[in-house]
Parts: sequence; structure tokens; C-alpha cells
Amino acid sequence: MTGDDLPRFLTVEEAAALLRLKRSTAYELVRQGQIPAFRIGRFIRVPRDALLRMAEQAGQKVQAAGGAK
Repeated sequence: MTGDDLPRFLTVEEAAALLRLKRSTAYELVRQGQIPAFRIGRFIRVPRDALLRMAEQAGQKVQAAGGAK
């Protein structure tokens, strides 16, 4: 996953689709601070680069635990 074809800032719905999460789960993870995001007025945006780093780190943890090959 390179992310070159993704916009620089994603909606929570786009981030949820990328992470294969339900929309409500993604909003809850944003609320908890587990998905990096910021608010512009009433809109929430997820920085692409921060999301990709988070996903990469999570993947490394799974591999280290022997979960994914």
C-alpha cells in the first residue's frame, strides 16, 4: 500500500474503507485517538501519511507476533 493514489486528507469513511472497518468503528477509533484525525469546523479529516504509518506499524506488530506471513 503506497498511498500515492490517495488524497492527502481522507474522510473518516474513506479511512474506514481503506482499513476495512465499519464506519461506526472508524469514528469510534477517531474519537479514542487511535486513528489520527483533526477537525475543520464540523468536518473530520484523516491525514493520509499518518494513517499509512499507523497501518504499517500495526502490520509490523502483527508480523512480530507471528500472526501474518
